[in-house]
Amino acid sequence: MNEKPCVFLLPGLLCDDAVWTHQIAALAPGAEVHVPSFRGFNSLRAMAEHVLTLAPARFSVAGHSMGGRVVWELLALAGNRIDRVAVLDSGMHPVQPGEQEKRNILLEAARVKGLTAVAEAWIGPMLHPAHRSDPQLVADISAMILRNTVADYEGQVQALLSRQDRTPLLAGLQQKVWLIVGDEDGWSPVSQHQEMQARLKCSELRIIAQAGHMSTMEQPEAVNNVLLEWLREAPTSWMPTSTTMGIQ
Repeated sequence: MNEKPCVFLLPGLLCDDAVWTHQIAALAPGAEVHVPSFRGFNSLRAMAEHVLTLAPARFSVAGHSMGGRVVWELLALAGNRIDRVAVLDSGMHPVQPGEQEKRNILLEAARVKGLTAVAEAWIGPMLHPAHRSDPQLVADISAMILRNTVADYEGQVQALLSRQDRTPLLAGLQQKVWLIVGDEDGWSPVSQHQEMQARLKCSELRIIAQAGHMSTMEQPEAVNNVLLEWLREAPTSWMPTSTTMGIQ
């Protein structure tokens, strides 16, 4: 009898297992599912190293938003341990002009007013227009944000502002990477995922209709269907190249 594959679902900035609630339920019958916490970390590398301490010798990984960036770190550190790769509503690029200033404005608001200020500023723009007035969805996202502390937020912002350009990594990957994105994700748009796809040797791009940045919560069934297909697919082999080895 074959053992169930081990799957790690990585949450994004100020997110936790609630962002994956529907996917955990969908994948659990066929996989051993884990969602690590990234509270208390201040670098993407440290987050990836934390996952590696929890993971078995071989595992599959899907990351949403900041979690997608942790996926790239995992591939750089231990790509030979990873069977399947999926990145949702995320990116590969380094810090963009003006990004630090924008993040610092919101971080200062959090220090003064608490994370309620972040929830109020974020939730509307993160969602597809059709979902912005969904009281349960808005309440669930707000509650998830407020389960963090301002110190958690500071650490994760620091992690994102110290991130590397992972474009060179993508070009050297041999594994198939599944890219999943909401059709109206204003934070990590479809075009950003198309750019990643253009740099990957083997990939699958799936665009989730009627979804924004929080695709896993906005359109859970559609995301579940893609991830179930991803899980059923046989793993592609990982082969080290000069581009993927030795990245720091």
